Amino acid sequence: MENIQTTLDKLASQTDRRVSVFDIEILRLRNKSLTLSGRLLDETQLETLSRHFSNWKLDTASIRILRKGDLPRMYVTTNLTGLYEKPSFGLRLSELCYGTELEILDERGEWVFTRQKDGYLGWAYKQYLIEGYAAKATHLVLVASYGLRAQPDRESEIVTRVLGGTGIQVEEIRGDWAKIVANRTGWMPLSFLREMNAFPTALEAKRNALVSDSARMIGVPYLWGGTSGNGINSSGLVRLLHHWIGMIIPRDADMQHVAAKPVEPPFEAGDLLFFSESESQGRITHVGISLGGWTIIHSSRDRNGVYIDDVQERESLKENFVSAGSFLR
Repeated sequence: MENIQTTLDKLASQTDRRVSVFDIEILRLRNKSLTLSGRLLDETQLETLSRHFSNWKLDTASIRILRKGDLPRMYVTTNLTGLYEKPSFGLRLSELCYGTELEILDERGEWVFTRQKDGYLGWAYKQYLIEGYAAKATHLVLVASYGLRAQPDRESEIVTRVLGGTGIQVEEIRGDWAKIVANRTGWMPLSFLREMNAFPTALEAKRNALVSDSARMIGVPYLWGGTSGNGINSSGLVRLLHHWIGMIIPRDADMQHVAAKPVEPPFEAGDLLFFSESESQGRITHVGISLGGWTIIHSSRDRNGVYIDDVQERESLKENFVSAGSFLR
């Protein structure tokens, strides 16, 4: 019994719960027959269990595979909502803008356990989602946030706010204004949008866009799990700026560190600098984008927002720098 539980605990500890599920317990143990119950994300994990318990007569009928068959999809219907660790308004893992597509894996009361296209998992409040299909986005919102107007006039009343990175559909263009469809329909300056088919393609153009786009986020406050102009954390900022140039990268700093191509100084604009903290035991906990060399823009809890710093001049950054990487090389 103890060895079985030790194996299950080890497998659980090796599971990154941001992108996978391993909730398995012993239901029955008799002679050489072992019955397990619980939840797994996919069939490959069931195969892993079978290999680890190949000497047992294993019964896995009580294990639920979450990603199996044709799963329902839902879409965020509010301008912004949280993604949570548990089915409650507790620890926020991330945030979801209007139109984000979610695969529904499980349901508990008013909450659904969801998976995004990049594999990131979490609980979302069901009342802020809608079934069916969202309108195909034609543009991305390219400012931290904007108060959508009832008419193409800056003095017109605000009907909602759209957040940077939100995919919207342009319904009409009138002069310098665009009528867009988001969680409400309204008007915003055309210059605050980027067409989906107009992302920079050349490497230098991508670097330049990252630098110029980053200025739009200066002063946005720091927010744990934040991804928007409503508040943002370091990895959320890096992910948003890459999203603005048509690139989807992993959500969290340590995941970005693993996925990025390692680079060495001298750093070029768009390279990512990764940092750790003493209490994190070497785990990557912070990331910034180089504006060229050691100068970075980052969302810092110390500065309570998005600002520019020189790593060599701030001891807290200099001491905790680990390595650099890039998705542009």
